[in-house]
Amino acid sequence: MSVLDMFRLDGKVAIVTGASSGLGVAFAEAFAQAGADVALGARRIDRLQQTADLVRAAGRRVITVATDVADPAQCTALVRATKEQLGSVDILINNAGIGTAVPATIEDPAQFRQVIDINLNGSYWMAQACGRIMRPGSAIINISSVLGLTTAGLPQSAYAASKAGVIGMTRDLAAQWTGRKGIRVNAIAPGFFDSEMTQQYPPGYLESQLPRAVVGRKGDPRELAATAVWLASAAAGYVTGQTIPVDGGLTIT
Repeated sequence: MSVLDMFRLDGKVAIVTGASSGLGVAFAEAFAQAGADVALGARRIDRLQQTADLVRAAGRRVITVATDVADPAQCTALVRATKEQLGSVDILINNAGIGTAVPATIEDPAQFRQVIDINLNGSYWMAQACGRIMRPGSAIINISSVLGLTTAGLPQSAYAASKAGVIGMTRDLAAQWTGRKGIRVNAIAPGFFDSEMTQQYPPGYLESQLPRAVVGRKGDPRELAATAVWLASAAAGYVTGQTIPVDGGLTIT
């Protein structure tokens, strides 16, 4: 196997949650281009068809499953459908997430709990369902955020707490599963990329934060997706329990 061949995902099956828009679309398309069949999960199943078309255009099989990751039963159903229809579950991209920008003194319990329930608990329920059936050599990639590592000038306590929790969960699952089950678990901490979430930021906010990124620009979603492909592939076979910032250097400033 050549070095370039180590990055291929031929014969693998990947689950991508939050695949109805933004970064989830980029992940799904990249994994298909790398050779994987893809199961797409999201609450808005009607919006998964465009993503599914991108997977098919890359010549790969695809299924779509309505999934609210905050519900453990729906996570199990997505994993079961993937195995039954595509044959296995080799890769999980825990991408589903939401964010709020509510000052801490007025954020109500329901708002805080919803963010934690989707971003952190939902990632755990998906990982748990996959970890029960994944074969040795499988990989889980949790999508955290630079806000799990630093602050960024917005009142996002719930989001930051959820993404920091994902980083801790990643370390522990890697410690539990890599040696015993052969499942590598890593996380990516994206910086600023165009997504449904960043479109909701206040006017001028992204521009005010970009000077913190030493490369001087927003990220291209394909750059983030390429990192996920690497972490899922044999090229990252000696990498587990790590959080990889893909942030243009934002966390070093």
